Amino acid sequence: MAPFQGFAQPKDFEKILIHCLYTIVYCLPQKIVLSPSSFLLNPKKNSWFYFPIYNPLTLTIMIELHYWIVPVAALIPMFTGFIWYNPKVMGTAWMHAADLTEEKLKNANMLLIMGMCYVFANMLAFVLMTLTIHQMGVQSVLMNEPGFNEQSGEAFIYFQDFLAKYGANFRTFKHGALHGFIAALFIALPLIGTNALFERKSWKYIWIHTAYWAITLLLMGGVVCQFA
Repeated sequence: MAPFQGFAQPKDFEKILIHCLYTIVYCLPQKIVLSPSSFLLNPKKNSWFYFPIYNPLTLTIMIELHYWIVPVAALIPMFTGFIWYNPKVMGTAWMHAADLTEEKLKNANMLLIMGMCYVFANMLAFVLMTLTIHQMGVQSVLMNEPGFNEQSGEAFIYFQDFLAKYGANFRTFKHGALHGFIAALFIALPLIGTNALFERKSWKYIWIHTAYWAITLLLMGGVVCQFA
């Protein structure tokens, strides 16, 4: 199949987005080279997105993922945000804690804000796959072993056997939700808290945002772990 075949379909542009996120988050820091073939649809299973690993000349595919779950999971922060920051829930308390007024919020470019929030949410959903799907960690450990990228050698055989036996382990909503909550507690809270303390914000401000991300990452982690 020729490179970039089938790009007329809108779903392929979502695939490109995920590859771009993968390149930024994972490949660039490790100087991994992606070939144009990384954007190909699998000829037999073109409803799947195949997760690439390093090969300097051609892209070796090891773990298959439902690529569409990333943009779907990225919608979760918007839905939880609409509810959590509603004035009847925590919206009024948040405005007081953040020293905001209705007047200050009126002149915002909501199209830009929501667009960028959706981009950030896609990045979150993508990274959550590495936190909730433990099989990806095994792949990362073996990816530089001799013959692994050529789909040969002891490491490749071991990995294929590992996926056959344990590929479905811990792939549940419950497990993903647990790791999403852990991410909120040990990643979101320290980040929010550090910024808030230097900005002289209250603990109320910190806990309002942390609780939002705990709920959001819990749901995102569950969805990504079970369905990705």
